[in-house]
Amino acid sequence: MLFLYYWRKQMPKIKTHSGAAKRFKRTGSGSFKCGQSHRRHILTKKSTKRKRQLRKAATLHQADVRMTARMLPYS
Repeated sequence: MLFLYYWRKQMPKIKTHSGAAKRFKRTGSGSFKCGQSHRRHILTKKSTKRKRQLRKAATLHQADVRMTARMLPYS
């Protein structure tokens, strides 16, 4: 019974979405960085310039920032 009383007194914590935590990092300004797509396979037909530019991290679109921030409450 004492355990149940102690459990109810603790503050509730929000779980971080582990998949989102692996994909996104919050920047200092509050937006999110993410890796670019189209770099996994079928790379022979893509130009060297295109593959090089896809190495850079992209910023998440403004429409998706709110949803991502909810999945990463402690970032």
